[in-house]
Amino acid sequence: MKLLATTLLPLIALSLQACDRRLPQGSPPPPKQSPPVSPIYPIIKTALSDPESLRNILFSDVVRASSGKEIIPLDPNLPADAELIAALENAINNTLLRFNRPDSPTSTEKRINEVSKHFEAALRLEIDSTDGFVCAPPLTRAGKTQHSGYPDLRIVHQETGRVSYLDPKLVASDTINSSLRSFYFTPKNKTGKIQEDSHHLLLGIEHDGHNGSWKFTGWNLVDLSLLKIRLKPEFQASNRDIYRKELILSKNQTKKVPTD
Repeated sequence: MKLLATTLLPLIALSLQACDRRLPQGSPPPPKQSPPVSPIYPIIKTALSDPESLRNILFSDVVRASSGKEIIPLDPNLPADAELIAALENAINNTLLRFNRPDSPTSTEKRINEVSKHFEAALRLEIDSTDGFVCAPPLTRAGKTQHSGYPDLRIVHQETGRVSYLDPKLVASDTINSSLRSFYFTPKNKTGKIQEDSHHLLLGIEHDGHNGSWKFTGWNLVDLSLLKIRLKPEFQASNRDIYRKELILSKNQTKKVPTD
């Protein structure tokens, strides 16, 4: 026992001295390393801490930044623009006259979104049949036709080649001054439809709100070149994102009970 103690005690003492050198008594523990900052972090902080910076943004700036294309203001004093306005006014008035009749195809629709489809199709035919103009759905950057998303119609003035985008929207007459959101634009690379410097017009078609017996009471043709919009930050995920195998901690699927 005396030999064992003589052998082990110096080794223990040396070990304690080494520990004292590595971490002196009373010294704080080493600081924890911070996780790397994500490149998206400053953007998220700006969106949440300074929402006012995301208001009153010119739509023309958003179009330029997302597509590289310019919005050209409409000038009624230019012959080509005056012809465009006249063609649109004629097409709109003819469409309203038709859809206010008792046998209007819109009278069978219960939802205003379904009525919108009738207006888009009718306006397209009316404008396309006007001398000097061609009207069709705009193609995406991938060269495909897509009905969803801004804008709905692409109009070409044949003499000058000038392109105009038209977005028809139905609006209840008593909500024309409402602050509720009614215009949406989601910039996308492959499915974006804005491919030329062009006029951007919105056609607001007023209705009385009577489901199934719609009456269309007027319209407003709007130049979007000076429209100011705002960005609403929203973080979202689909069910496919949420219920991924690697995220689920536990689960139970109730088996169907066989019936006799």
